[in-house]
Amino acid sequence: MRRTLTAQHECLPLHTPFRISRGVKTAADVVTVAIRDGDTVGRGEGAPYPRYGESVASVLAQIAGVREAVCDGADRQALLTLMPPGAARNAVDCALWDLEARASGRSVAASLGTPEPGRIASALTIVIDTPQAMARAASAVAHAPVLKIKVDANDPAAQIRAVRAAAPDAALIVDPNESWDEAVATAMRAVLIDARVALLEQPAAAGADAWLSGFDAGVPVCADESVHVAADLDALAGRYGVVNVKLDKAGGLTAALDLARAARARGLGVMTGCMVASSLSIAPALHIASVSDFVDLDGPLWLAEDRAGGVRDDGGVLMPPAPGFWGGA
Repeated sequence: MRRTLTAQHECLPLHTPFRISRGVKTAADVVTVAIRDGDTVGRGEGAPYPRYGESVASVLAQIAGVREAVCDGADRQALLTLMPPGAARNAVDCALWDLEARASGRSVAASLGTPEPGRIASALTIVIDTPQAMARAASAVAHAPVLKIKVDANDPAAQIRAVRAAAPDAALIVDPNESWDEAVATAMRAVLIDARVALLEQPAAAGADAWLSGFDAGVPVCADESVHVAADLDALAGRYGVVNVKLDKAGGLTAALDLARAARARGLGVMTGCMVASSLSIAPALHIASVSDFVDLDGPLWLAEDRAGGVRDDGGVLMPPAPGFWGGA
């Protein structure tokens, strides 16, 4: 029997606005894919990101463009040439991983030769607000092992200091989302050191980050928007020491695994990140998280209602989804 592929848009409301340097999000727009082969169905999810020129319509159109090939049996390796990196390929790739696991009776972890995903410390995000509001937010989760602070170029020093004072023991990741230039980063160096920041994520705009070559930020610097797939790594030399692997950027678990391995081979640290999306996006990413130095997979925790059986937060420790949710035997 020939496969079938369906794709649909879902708008998932957030319980709290998600503010970063480039705007505010009140709902997560995702595209879900289901691939059926006989009685077996595999699922995947992608989160279109306007920063990368994506929309729900463009992602659905890309998926429609490969529907016949996938239904005729195109596999994950074929997708790497049939589709560009991005949310569309992520949704289809992850659906194929899930389908293979269910059809074979062999879980994704077993296929990879890795342990099944377990509990893992994952950053809880403190979004941009006044320093006082960010301190209150941090105080509520000060027990968490890792906090991620969203800032811009307006008053990052006060925001970072406020969060550190409210959460004295948490490891801190600071994420300006491309909003800093060299002058701001230079001025912030002492603040980052004094606040014991563990990681500075993508301070400069991708494509305008050459000044990071040889720049001493005082703390490790992580590439996010500047790296999507393994082929991007050569351009990062001397600028970044860590790379943020996101399935929606890489275009699925297959390419994300390649990126993580290639980063390690170059001596770079690895972070696993996500878009604001449901647990269907996070379950595949857990297979990268298990070999990462930093994990930031709290996207579903911003949803007013996640998918049944999805991941759960336990004081800043992410609990894996229920058995059979995604990628199980």
